[in-house]
Amino acid sequence: MKEFRTFRFDGAGGGAEIDPDQIGTPAGFDWVHLSGEGAAVMDWLKKAPIDALSREALTAEETRPRCTVHGQTVLLNLRGVNLSPGAEPEDMVSLRCFISERLVITYQRRPLYAVRDVIAGLAPGVNPSSPGDLLARVALRLADRAEPVVAALNERIDDLEEQVLDGVSAVERRALADIRREAIVLRRYMFPQRDALTTFEIEDLPWLHGPDRSRLREAAERVTRLGEELDAIRDRAQVVHDQIADMRAEAMNKQMLVLSLVAAVFLPLGLITGLLGINVGGIPGAEIGWAFWAVCGLLLVVVGFQLWLFRWMGLIGRG
Repeated sequence: MKEFRTFRFDGAGGGAEIDPDQIGTPAGFDWVHLSGEGAAVMDWLKKAPIDALSREALTAEETRPRCTVHGQTVLLNLRGVNLSPGAEPEDMVSLRCFISERLVITYQRRPLYAVRDVIAGLAPGVNPSSPGDLLARVALRLADRAEPVVAALNERIDDLEEQVLDGVSAVERRALADIRREAIVLRRYMFPQRDALTTFEIEDLPWLHGPDRSRLREAAERVTRLGEELDAIRDRAQVVHDQIADMRAEAMNKQMLVLSLVAAVFLPLGLITGLLGINVGGIPGAEIGWAFWAVCGLLLVVVGFQLWLFRWMGLIGRG
C-alpha cells in the first residue's frame, strides 16, 4: 500500500484523490491516510497542520484503543486484526486517528486490510459525507475483518469439544492453549475499543451528525458482541481443559486400581510361599510328594476367594 493516500470529499458523496500538499480548508473535508514508518511519512507528520499533542499521539510507540476529545478535535486509537501473510491475527495492528471537522488523519505502521477495504469502496456518490461517517466505516470494517477470526476460533474449540465428548484421549493440549491465548489477546483490545467508540459516539461535537452516531453505535455493539464471544471461547476452553484433566485423572485412577488389585492378590500368596520357603525345620509337607500340588491348590483357593471378595466389594466388574 502507498505511504500516502489523500482524498478530498465534498460532503455530498463526491470526492477524489488529491496530492498530500493540497490539503487545506475544503468545503467538505480531507482524509490523509499514512502507512509505514518511512522518512517521508515522518516528515509529513512533523509538518502536518495539527497541534503538538495530536502529533505526539499519532507517533506514539505504544497505543491502546482510546478516545480523547481535544477541543473540537478527537484523537482516536483503534485496533484491527493482523491479516498479513505469515502474521498472527491476534498481533493486532494499531490505527491512530486525528479527526476534526475539515481534516481526518489516519496512520498505521503495518498493513491493515480494513482501511484497504474502505479505500477500495470509495466511489462517486457513495463517498463518506462527514468525518464521522468515514470513521464509522473504518470501525465497521475493523469489526468485519475480526469476525472471521473469532468464528475460526469458535470452530476450533467446537472440534476440541467434540473430541472430548467422543472420549478421544489424545486431545492436543497445545492446540487448546493456543486457542485460549489468542482469545485472551484479542479480548484485551476488544472491550477498550468498544469503550473508545462509545465515547466518540456520545461526545457533543457539532460536526458529528445523527446518522454517524448511529453507525458508530452499531460498530461499538458489534465489537461488544465479538468481545463476548471471545469471553465464551475462553470459558469453553477452560471447560475443555478441565474435562481433559478429568479424563487423564480417571485413566490414572483406573491404572492405579489395577496395580493395587494385582498387589492385593499377590500379597497373601507371597506371604504363604514365603512362610513355606524358609530354611528351618518343621515345614509341613517337606517329605510328602503331593504336598507341592496341595500348596498350589491352596493358592488357587486363596486367589478365588480374593476375586470373589473384590467382586462383592465392587472393585471389579460383575459382568
